[in-house]
This record gives sequence, structure tokens and C-alpha cells, in this order.
Amino acid sequence: MVTRFIMDEDAVDYTPSADVAAGAVVVQGDLVGVAVRAIPANTLGALTVTGVADFPKAAGAGSGIAVGINVYWDATNGVATATASTNKLIGKTTQAAADADTTVRVRLHQ
Repeated sequence: MVTRFIMDEDAVDYTPSADVAAGAVVVQGDLVGVAVRAIPANTLGALTVTGVADFPKAAGAGSGIAVGINVYWDATNGVATATASTNKLIGKTTQAAADADTTVRVRLHQ
């Protein structure tokens, strides 16, 4: 058998078991995607897995994130972080985020 090319897209199909809001981060194993549009439960939708997006991050002393480094999704707290630990890789930062910032700009890559 040979590999069969399916699509040249920036998104992957996703059918959630519960409603997913636009902008929600969805983790499937090691695949992290963002719902660009709301996806009703049990309805085929799509998650973007490429491009650049602003992710929420914690604010406060020591929470700044430098430009050009790997950033991970902390699903427990619902924020992007520079800490790998058990968090899932989102991509690399394209702008630095200061301690006071509540978002960080990330280029998605899987």
C-alpha cells in the first residue's frame, strides 16, 4: 500500500462530544488546535493547527515569555506557558510577552 494524500490544509477535522466555543484550545493527544468557529456537540467542525494566534497567559511577576521560544498549553489552567512539564507544545512565540501581558503571540506548529 502507498500513502494517499488527503488534503493540503491548515486545519484538521474535529467532532466534539460537547459544544466548543470559537477560540477554544483543543488538545487531542499531542495535537493542539484552535477552534476558529464554534462547533456544536456531535457536529463535524475544524481546528486550525497552523498560523499565528494570541493565546491567554498568566500575568504577574516572572510570567513573561521571551520571543522565539517554545510555548506549551497548560490545559489545567487554560494558559500558554514556557514550561514544558506535562503540557503540550503549541509552537514558538513571535513576540515577547511581558509579565503584565495576559496574552502571548504564538506561531502554531505540530
